Amino acid sequence: MKPLTVAVLAALLAGCASAPQKPAAPAKPYDFAADPYPSTYQRIASPPVLLQHAIVLTGTGTRLDDADVLMRDGRIVAVGNGIETGSDAVRVDATGKWITPGIIDIHSHLGVYASPGASAHSDGNEATAPVTAQVWAEHSVWPQDPGFHAALAGGVTALQILPGSANLIGGRGVTLKNISATTYQGMKFPGAPWGLKMACGENPKRVYGQRGGPSTRMGNVAGYRAAFADAAEYMKKRKAGGKDAEAKRDLKLDTLAGAINGDIRVNIHCYRADEMAIMLDLAKEFGFKIAAFHHGVEAYKIADRLAAEGVCGALWADWWGFKMESFDGIQENIALVDRVPGGCAIVHSDSAEGIQRLNQEAAKVIANAGRVGIRISPEHAIQWLTRNPAKAMGIDDQTGTLEAGKMADVVVWNGNPFSSFAQAEQVYVDGARLYDRRDPARQPTSDFLLGQEIVSGGVR
Repeated sequence: MKPLTVAVLAALLAGCASAPQKPAAPAKPYDFAADPYPSTYQRIASPPVLLQHAIVLTGTGTRLDDADVLMRDGRIVAVGNGIETGSDAVRVDATGKWITPGIIDIHSHLGVYASPGASAHSDGNEATAPVTAQVWAEHSVWPQDPGFHAALAGGVTALQILPGSANLIGGRGVTLKNISATTYQGMKFPGAPWGLKMACGENPKRVYGQRGGPSTRMGNVAGYRAAFADAAEYMKKRKAGGKDAEAKRDLKLDTLAGAINGDIRVNIHCYRADEMAIMLDLAKEFGFKIAAFHHGVEAYKIADRLAAEGVCGALWADWWGFKMESFDGIQENIALVDRVPGGCAIVHSDSAEGIQRLNQEAAKVIANAGRVGIRISPEHAIQWLTRNPAKAMGIDDQTGTLEAGKMADVVVWNGNPFSSFAQAEQVYVDGARLYDRRDPARQPTSDFLLGQEIVSGGVR
């Protein structure tokens, strides 16, 4: 090669070496709460609807008399008196009726403990290890469960399906829109965060006491701490990047890290006040936030702390005494949790029957509170069934109140919803009338039930 050619090549190579290099694209942060099973929910197309001349409980603490609710394109457009709209709207005379937001049940096992009750339908507890954070309740949901439609007839428009309480950490829960669908993804509430189900007290130590433990309450707490310590270390390594960030995923630790990050909301089955206090300290130790304690028959004893720390109490109206940790319940529990400034009280079901009458469960609370001199108005109490569960579940920006821009999840009642004679007459989900007590064509039936009257030897 000629000397001149060599010199030119050398110069070119030197230029390439000294040219500024394009920086490598930053690695995408690891997402502990990525969803490979996204919602496919599509709202049912429906015409605009104007409900007129009703008593409206907005879910914000307000009552409006002789008021209207306008729904269009799946959303609340306006709530107030004398609303005008175009001729394309269906007008419903709701004189003498009461209107509320759709009821939301924060604690349900529909679909994972489906009806009819049988071992084949017992899919709510992965009771194979004390910590099963890797399982997701949505993968057990059977959309044909007739309980969904029975709940719809009771005014329930959304619900969180949780694993059972056999485990220290039982897995992820899922929020569903209460509609008919072939797959659970068709019911999955778009954008709703997951819930993480945990349980303290008697259940885990009873289930695992003869199976390697834990067998005591101190064993329970040690189990939570070990699991979250592993998750904190896993999260640290994933976030640090490098070789550790490329390591095999751990589905159990993904869920726990998602909870520490605040992307997955922690729901804890817990009865006793002292144990709830321990769990609040556990949350501080590992940096996660508890969205709600569930059942909590002794929540009234720490109502001030729950309010101060922004933790909701998802509670029964009057269940108590069926095991030792539920022995110190009182019928004023919900009212006392609610009464503290900043308190967040929720009426939940945990029952395929109770979910059908959550309005009447709330009515019990109103009555029991009244006996001890605590007056609770309907416009306040409705928040226990709508706004507060939506807040704890992280969907209050979409539903739970009747405000312009929110999903048109609406119930028309035949009277005061806290009356023992109350019935949901019409139920709208995203503005579509999915249930009508007076129209058999708007009373959906599970695929499982179709033809059952013939199979059982009778004809309707």
